[in-house]
Parts: sequence; C-alpha cells; structure tokens
Amino acid sequence: MPREQLTFKLDHPRVSQARAILDRPGPNTEERNRAILLAHGAGAPMEHPFMESIATGLAAVGFPVMRFEYPYMARARAEERRLPPDRLPALAAAHRSALKLLREHTAGRPVLLSGKSMGGRVSTLLAAGARELATPPGSHPFASSTCAGLILFGYPLHPAGKPQRLRDAHFPKLSMPSLFLQGTRDSLCQLDLLGKSLESYAGSATLAIFDGADHSFLVRKRDDLSEAEVQANLVETVATWEAHLPPQSDD
Repeated sequence: MPREQLTFKLDHPRVSQARAILDRPGPNTEERNRAILLAHGAGAPMEHPFMESIATGLAAVGFPVMRFEYPYMARARAEERRLPPDRLPALAAAHRSALKLLREHTAGRPVLLSGKSMGGRVSTLLAAGARELATPPGSHPFASSTCAGLILFGYPLHPAGKPQRLRDAHFPKLSMPSLFLQGTRDSLCQLDLLGKSLESYAGSATLAIFDGADHSFLVRKRDDLSEAEVQANLVETVATWEAHLPPQSDD
C-alpha cells in the first residue's frame, strides 16, 4: 500500500512544523472519489495502533487517507514527554493547514473530515465555522471548512461524568452528511443524549452503534469480538455509508 511521509508548516509559537502520513489505495484497488482527513484524539498520536488500523483499513477499501499531528503532539514527540492539547484555535489552525496539504496531494477532490474523539470534535467545529475557534474565543466568526461529510469515531459529546456539559451547540450549523460511530460503553457519550442532540443536526446524521465498545472501541472478552474485528467493522461501516452518499464536487 503506497505511503507518503509529509510535513507541513505551523503558525505556532513553540513548534514550526508537524508531520503527516498519507496512505493511498494499492494498485489493484479502485480509488474512491473522496479523500479522508483523519485527526487523532487528545491522548494518543497519529501512529497509535487504532489510528494505524483505521487509516490502512480505509485505504484498503479505496480511500486516500491522511493522518496528521497537532502542534502539542509534535512537541511531545520532539521533547519525549506527554503534553496537554493546545487550545481550540491552535488545534483548528493546524487542522486547516493539514486539510490544505491533503487537498494539494489529492488533486482537490472532496474531503471527508474525520477524527477520533477530540479530532472528531475539532472536525465538526471547523465544518460549522464555530466561534470557539477564533482568537480570542468568540471574537469573530471563524470561516468554515468545506467538506463532503463528517466521520466521527467516538464523538466526545460531554466530559466523562458530566453529561450536562454537552458539546452540541454547533450541530444546527452542520448541513453536511455525517456518520457517528459510537460504542455503548463510551463514557464520553451517553447514547440517549446523543440521540436528542442529533435532532438539532441540520444535515443528515447516521448513528452506527457498536455494542459493548468503550470510548477506545475496546470490547470485553464476553463480547466475543477481537479488537481487529471491531476495527474491521468500523471500516466496513464507513465504506458502506460513503458509498451511499450522493455525488459531490469540492469547492
């Protein structure tokens, strides 16, 4: 499977560039019209086994898939220590730079914004042009990112143990189709609350539920599924959903 190691510049006070990995379908695989930008979560880098499995799995079914690292993760790698995530404006700026890089390497084809947990949340905020991404927060509207759809692996609807703090205020501004992939044991997303939140989603939102999976899509031994099988099911669900999307060209 063809793989490119890329870098892109960052407008960040402590780190000047970050890395990206672009996986393409193999020569015997028909390439799909849409590319995927896959953002990592708060605590694990883009090379985490889950990210590696999902990216290569999606490439195997025809998607060009690019992963990238946020500034704090680039710093953590260079300094060999754990660091907390950057604030939303810095995350968004890096995310938009990565999106530009992906467009340059995929001939400007339509892009599906995707992410694990925090990466998925930033994807939705970008697509909505959310004010939280401005500097300082709320100072002016933030330009939205054109995308063909959203693929969200474990959307963090609320902090663990704090279901009253919902992260759904921007849902009415999301008109593109979306796929929410959620586990029944996800401590950051009560499914009944997500169902109510999706009632305000402006576009078409598909909810795919994975019985027994937690926020990391890990299942218990009694669920009789391996980690690899769950990840394969995730990839298959994405591929089937994308295949039913209407044709769309990017702006």
